[in-house]
Amino acid sequence: MVKHQPLQVYERQLCLSCITGIYGCRWKRYQRSHDNTTKWELLWSLILLFTFSLLLIWSYFWWEADNDYNEFNWFLYNNSGEWTDGTVPILATTAAGFTYIAFLMILALCHVALGQQLNLHWLHKIGVTASLLTTIVGIISVNQTWTQEWDIIPISLQATGPFLHIGALAAATALSWIVAGQVARAEKTIFQVVVVLLYLSVLLGLYVLPLYITSPCIMDPRTLKSRPEVFGHQGAPMLAPENTLWSFQRALQMNVTGLEADVAISVDGVPFLMHDLTLRRTTNVDEVFPDRKTTAASWFNWTDLQQLNAGEWFLKNDPFWTASSMSQKERNLTLKQRVCSLEQLLKMASDHNITVVVRLRRPPRDHPFNSTWINETLQVVQNSGLLQSLVMWTKDDEREQVKQWAPGFIQTSLVKHSPEHLHSSGIRGLLLRYNQVDADEITNFSKNNISLTLYTVNEPWLFSMLWCSGVSAVSSEAPHILRKVPSPIWLMSPRTYQLIWVSADLISFAVVIGIFVLQNYHMIRYRMSGIRSYNPEQIMLSAAVRTSSRDINVMKEKLIFSAQPQ
Repeated sequence: MVKHQPLQVYERQLCLSCITGIYGCRWKRYQRSHDNTTKWELLWSLILLFTFSLLLIWSYFWWEADNDYNEFNWFLYNNSGEWTDGTVPILATTAAGFTYIAFLMILALCHVALGQQLNLHWLHKIGVTASLLTTIVGIISVNQTWTQEWDIIPISLQATGPFLHIGALAAATALSWIVAGQVARAEKTIFQVVVVLLYLSVLLGLYVLPLYITSPCIMDPRTLKSRPEVFGHQGAPMLAPENTLWSFQRALQMNVTGLEADVAISVDGVPFLMHDLTLRRTTNVDEVFPDRKTTAASWFNWTDLQQLNAGEWFLKNDPFWTASSMSQKERNLTLKQRVCSLEQLLKMASDHNITVVVRLRRPPRDHPFNSTWINETLQVVQNSGLLQSLVMWTKDDEREQVKQWAPGFIQTSLVKHSPEHLHSSGIRGLLLRYNQVDADEITNFSKNNISLTLYTVNEPWLFSMLWCSGVSAVSSEAPHILRKVPSPIWLMSPRTYQLIWVSADLISFAVVIGIFVLQNYHMIRYRMSGIRSYNPEQIMLSAAVRTSSRDINVMKEKLIFSAQPQ
């Protein structure tokens, strides 16, 4: 007796095989299923979504924190005692983790779009867990050691918000294809209603979000103030060793209008320039005075300080990844740098008639000049020949005495106070970190004739935001970069921005309606053609996978012979 099994015809679905195979190791047709996803796998989908969201925020944070990478590395140096670029492994792992999780998210969305059961492979579950835990540990670490840097997120959103909104709107509009497909396939009305309401709530939130987006660069271009002055923070430390004559010369070549320096005083009373408490990071004190390498810089005399090389470390550590681009002449000049005195800096400033911001550091308690360091520094400034009106004095110690001796100094505070308090104290300027004031405070200080200088501003986007806000000056480690910013990166009137986001909302709404109508049309058409169950493989993959007839595998009839009883 011969039994005939019906002829089966199927198409190769390489795209679907790759999607289900990579996501859940379901490469074979019989391994795939259109059944509802289990609760356990739904939980893992939520974990994947949460990990993706957290990594998105973490990646955005480090992308915008580029302005302060040097500050972060300096924090690491203070904790470890060794200079390393700690941002490199963080950026590498963040990029790898985000790429991996984003890829899994795309595969999960493809499963949903094609009606396939979600079943994340156990190896991916380990990877998602590792990514989640690593990101959480990173967030906790930053929160403990670099808390102030979280402010970069709301500040940067003033620059990126309008554009991120359009990107989010485009993504939400694209997701309508998947949402509409789910609604069309659903058999329960309650499920359809819940999905549609949730999606429309998100979409409506994105439509009205621009009402809450604020940016100083959304303004009448005619009211834009003049370009902020740029001060060289420790000279031009991205191009030459910080606080050296070569660094200040490089800053002058970038057309800065002022120079900012950290001033300490030697054990024999010579004010000199040094940012750190010790000499280890920026000199070769380990080689010249190995037994004094951890001694405070203020305990060295000027003769000893002049024996130290202050440029060799820059070529060795390459803190800003710029040493490789230096010419041989520049490298030779760098190797010749010594610790710079305040007198040398002031003479240079006097020759070029530019402003100097003096940031003093008090010597240790038992230092010979602990009680007279202000007088010693003040005398050097007065003997330099630099006009008093070009000196920004930032130290609060003995400020009243300083005002009597040098009434022409621009008295500047490092602590934020109200304009009334500053005026009553005879203070005309503020020197603050860029995250310590908002746009309204900047406007208030400007109206009250308080000169506001913000540090450290290295990125064009941040410089542009502060320019739009009306800041009078910024202190930068990258004057060569800001030099290339002749105008704010973007600037638009409120009316123009309103036109853009309303147009984007209308286009998005029209596309979403069109997609829902199209999906329902397909559903009705297939039901009328006799297909009882909506199989997304038949509809969606038919457009994505085009194969010729010769690529169709035809299963031959199986002839099963069974012996007849005799």
